[in-house]
Amino acid sequence: MIMSRIQAAPDAAESNLTDRLLAGLPAEAVLTDADVTSSYANDMASFCPAGVPSVVVLPRTVEQVQHVMRIATELRVPVVPQGARTGLSGGANASDGCIVMSLTKMNRILEINPIDRIAIVEPGVVNAALSRAVNEHGLYYPPDPSSWEMCTIGGNIGTASGGLCCVKYGVTAEYVLGLDVVLADGRLMSTGRRTAKGVAGYDLTRLFVGSEGSLGIVVRAVLALKPQPPQQLVLAAEFASAAAACDAVCRIMAGGHVPSLLELMDRTTVKAVNELAHMGLPETTEALLLAAFDTPDPAADLAAVGALCEAAGATQVVPAEDAAESEMLLQARRLSLTALEAVKGTTMIDDVCVPRSRLGEMLEGIEQIADKYQLTIGVCAHAGDGNTHPTVCFDAQNPDESRRARESFDEIMALGLRLGGTITGEHGVGVLKKEWLAREIGPVGVEMQRAVKQVFDPLGILNPGKLF
Repeated sequence: MIMSRIQAAPDAAESNLTDRLLAGLPAEAVLTDADVTSSYANDMASFCPAGVPSVVVLPRTVEQVQHVMRIATELRVPVVPQGARTGLSGGANASDGCIVMSLTKMNRILEINPIDRIAIVEPGVVNAALSRAVNEHGLYYPPDPSSWEMCTIGGNIGTASGGLCCVKYGVTAEYVLGLDVVLADGRLMSTGRRTAKGVAGYDLTRLFVGSEGSLGIVVRAVLALKPQPPQQLVLAAEFASAAAACDAVCRIMAGGHVPSLLELMDRTTVKAVNELAHMGLPETTEALLLAAFDTPDPAADLAAVGALCEAAGATQVVPAEDAAESEMLLQARRLSLTALEAVKGTTMIDDVCVPRSRLGEMLEGIEQIADKYQLTIGVCAHAGDGNTHPTVCFDAQNPDESRRARESFDEIMALGLRLGGTITGEHGVGVLKKEWLAREIGPVGVEMQRAVKQVFDPLGILNPGKLF
């Protein structure tokens, strides 16, 4: 009898939670079937534990989000906000007994204003959908993660994501002008502005960008737009060594060039992309560098950069002849992470960013780590801003290989910090890098960040167990 009462308590609590949620949400927005809710348990990161959610909610309005947070606060139930779950650090992973709040149904583009050059969107808008919508107005939303066809603006804001064009246009944080945020207790707060400039008070907008849903639920965003640039052209340069390719990157940046894209793929990555998509990339190369310009005369810029690549030792430099050929090369780069996953079935994708001047040392060190642990580690990189994605390929069914994968991953992060870098350039901390965040920012930094969290979320119910 005692055991039956103990076991019944969680069920009763879950029933009460569900009933309370249904008081302010339609039935189709509250999911309780275990087979369904389990599919919302985690994002795309490896080695990140995930709990079992009590319920998944799919709000469509700000008022529904507020209702959920009021109930969560009253019942002391954790809430894990989610977008498309394309994240790579476990930041969207469920915790036991939580409410998973999927924001994918809040997917309206509310306004596109060509005069103010802004878009106002809900968090579930897919990045690529926004990009195409603003293109129709002659405008451009630059942040373009590799998962841009799937990832949402809310997720991009939560992780402060980047993309291929960061070398020229910067990351998500530079395009978020203002936010509407539902706080842990259900209150609605607006931050920032829709004006071209404004410095009223603390910059709380920037505080929420990259906070991984740990401070509040973003329900609306004011995003800055740029005039749509000319169609970019891409150049591909082959190198006999990664060091030579990194030397070319340094020459390009030191020469004052501003490419719209400057990406690197190592031999392992090129081979994986060819095996997956049969794209005919040159597998004899040790490193493939892609450079692009969206200037009025991209051919002239590519010629100048091509000469710098040859001076750095490029064995072949091939500029694209047209937009179609350029897009093919970009598609190859976007397929890199998917292709590397196919090598062994499972990957751990690192996100270490180092000063551009140390990029060659970073790649050399990664090669040594791969040899040490006898693992396949492919590297693709946003070379123009020093952001590397060393991708450890391993068989998750092999315990020894899994152990070596985790150890190599940690050693890569340690290498990045020794070179003056950061543990994450665009993927966020989540669960995967909690220990490493503390190493990077130090005990005082952790103390101050915990204090900020306490102000916004005194009960600790927003995405618990993430960041620190």
